[in-house]
Amino acid sequence: MTTKPLHELSIAEAGRALRAGTLTSVALTQHALARIALLEPLLHAFVLVTTERALADAERADRELRSGIDKGPMHGIPYGMKDIYNTAGIRTTCHSKLLLDHVPAEDSVVEAKLRSGGAVLLGKLATHEFAIGGPSFDLPFPPARNPWNTDHFTGGSSSGSGAAVAAGLTRMAMGSDTGGSIRGPAFYCGVVGLKPTYGRVSRRGVFPLSYTLDHCGPLTWTVEDTALTMQVIAGHDPRDPASADLPVGDYTADLGRDLKGLKIGYPRSFFANIAGVTDEVVASLDAAAQEIARLGATVTEITLPEFDLFNACGRVILNAEAYAIHEEELLTRPLDYGRYAYVRLMAGAALSGADLVQALRMRRELADLLNGKVLAEYDALITANGLAAAPRFDEFDSGAPPKHMVQTMPFNVTGNPVLAMPTGFAKSGLPLGMQIVGRAFDETTVLRIGAAYEAAAGWIHKRPALEMAIAV
Repeated sequence: MTTKPLHELSIAEAGRALRAGTLTSVALTQHALARIALLEPLLHAFVLVTTERALADAERADRELRSGIDKGPMHGIPYGMKDIYNTAGIRTTCHSKLLLDHVPAEDSVVEAKLRSGGAVLLGKLATHEFAIGGPSFDLPFPPARNPWNTDHFTGGSSSGSGAAVAAGLTRMAMGSDTGGSIRGPAFYCGVVGLKPTYGRVSRRGVFPLSYTLDHCGPLTWTVEDTALTMQVIAGHDPRDPASADLPVGDYTADLGRDLKGLKIGYPRSFFANIAGVTDEVVASLDAAAQEIARLGATVTEITLPEFDLFNACGRVILNAEAYAIHEEELLTRPLDYGRYAYVRLMAGAALSGADLVQALRMRRELADLLNGKVLAEYDALITANGLAAAPRFDEFDSGAPPKHMVQTMPFNVTGNPVLAMPTGFAKSGLPLGMQIVGRAFDETTVLRIGAAYEAAAGWIHKRPALEMAIAV
């Protein structure tokens, strides 16, 4: 058995120990619950810890594994669920006063897949209100804190998911991504996050923000753990109108392969000339590009359309659809929303049908350009995720929603798979990172590139100071 602390075991490592009989799911789960109890007062990553459910799940997993029943890579593995995913019989609040008493009768598809795969639910994780209003202090639950420095923001809206994975409270947490809500927390918290291809993972039973832009995906500590999670949650759902009826391949198949023969585009001007980008981010991306080239890929600087064009297109679609989803409550229960969510959601009321039509037309043109031209020539792209390390909470204006310095919206617009992962650290000790963008439904290549870089760069071995300082 490894000498690693249990919270540092990857899904793959823990899975091997569970199947060898040198570790039990109950022991893994009890360790996770004890760590949550110790660190939650600092981090506020969870809005609900499902202790009884977790222990029951773990006991069942141990019985099944002992009897030779193996339900897949997540069997016996603890995980957390962003609190916009429906969980049958367990409160799902969207971090909002409006849904404090909401207890779904059915699981979301992702939760059902994890449950049937023998995984162990630790609880529901903090988010921004309805995945848009945060980081707010006027909500029923406090905002999650960054494990690298609790005075700093986690990114959003999958804020609890990023914090919980970075702090070792869970090795996998589900997030959602409409304009960067998986990749932002991955950047700020120094973890791995995957926004799969649009339609690759069912969104049924997940509270919507934008039907056109919403994606569901995991946050983990390692690229391999992301691949293993995708093996469980991916697949066609005939009751999700956006779901793609395509077979699920083996997401781990190319992990460990070198990068020889791959052509990778590096749109450096896409981020290097943007207002607010720091020298540390640019240097970190340049170093990552050089490392990926050293690993055998051909890396070429390319040009993409201006970021602002992608961003404006996505913001119009998001604002229009989010307002349509919330219109009735915004008009009848406005004071039950937090200030940030209310301001952001009401922006959609000023948009016209013509605005939305033009944005949807532009979305198709941008997607065709990226997929039909750029990614017809290159196997993948590497580009910036965030433009600066995580800001402090006291830098935010309580009266107006903050502008998040991330460059994630373009690939919600196009729907391509994107892996976010660490590329180093700022002088402040806070994480930096990049995005690896792939062809539609080619998560395998994106994961291959990420795994090769992860192994070479070694950032995976550095963890937040609180992990080193607090032993469970």
